[in-house]
Amino acid sequence: MSAMLKSWKTLVATGLAIVAVSCGDMATDSRSPVQLTLLSLQAASGSMPDEFGSTLHSDVVTNVQQTVGGQQVSVPTIFGDNGEARFAIILKDPGSDPTSPAAPSELNWVTVTRYRVVYRRTDGRNTPGVDVPFPFDSGVTVTVTGDGGSAGFQLVRTSAKQEAPLRPLVNNPDIISTIADVTFYGRDQAGNDVSVTGSIGIDFGNFGDPQ
Repeated sequence: MSAMLKSWKTLVATGLAIVAVSCGDMATDSRSPVQLTLLSLQAASGSMPDEFGSTLHSDVVTNVQQTVGGQQVSVPTIFGDNGEARFAIILKDPGSDPTSPAAPSELNWVTVTRYRVVYRRTDGRNTPGVDVPFPFDSGVTVTVTGDGGSAGFQLVRTSAKQEAPLRPLVNNPDIISTIADVTFYGRDQAGNDVSVTGSIGIDFGNFGDPQ
């Protein structure tokens, strides 16, 4: 009898363990029937905000020509840098007919409401405020429909260029090469959490100023 009881307890414990693992997996995986996709992630220097590219040369200080007292003078100015993201949504189960896949409905549309930027270096030196700028969270709102969607956002804050490790670059020729991992968070119209992460290269330094 004791052997049967022991076997039963073992079976129950095993079952509970399986349930616990399954619940953990479900908690971390999105239940949304759609997947948010990042089609492109580009950036533009704050001194040239209309010139977007797949990498960013982030100028830590830019000398801007201004007229003061009737004379042209160079005024050191700090600009934040902007990013631009293009999104799409795809169904996780598009159906069995590859020639006529199902399209997302309005219930599947995803509204992105915030994002997080984390900087890292390929040499493994990633201490915020020492090797790379501090990570930060901010808000951005765009609804990604079946036709896609795009949003502009701040990729490098102005305040980051006034802190270590970027501030010392004003007076030396060093370049800090980083990768920015940008994660966007949102929900589909049924309330399911959705997120997507993209990366872009950023070189920080005191570069030549635009004329």
